[in-house]
Amino acid sequence: MYKIAVMGDRDSIYGFAAIGFEPFPMATHEEAAAKLKELVEDNYAVIYITEALAEGLEKEILHYSERELPAIILIPGVSGNTGKGIMAVKRSVEQAVGSDIIFGND
Repeated sequence: MYKIAVMGDRDSIYGFAAIGFEPFPMATHEEAAAKLKELVEDNYAVIYITEALAEGLEKEILHYSERELPAIILIPGVSGNTGKGIMAVKRSVEQAVGSDIIFGND
């Protein structure tokens, strides 16, 4: 059975434990990079990462995005929404269907 993880600051992620996701509070980007590698090796199918934490993990996220699993999904945290999560979803949709169906093809 696949598992789902959530990484980010404590305030942003602990609510996810109530729905069965495993929260991993991270204080530094270095700590988060090591934990991300560990979660991938542990066969997590979905890893949610707060947008703020993801800002220091671009290289790692790009590396793992080439794989079928895990799906790495950026989510806003308590500090707000940077828009990076929706842009990542937009790029995935464009790649999957060959067109921008969310915002139209300009």
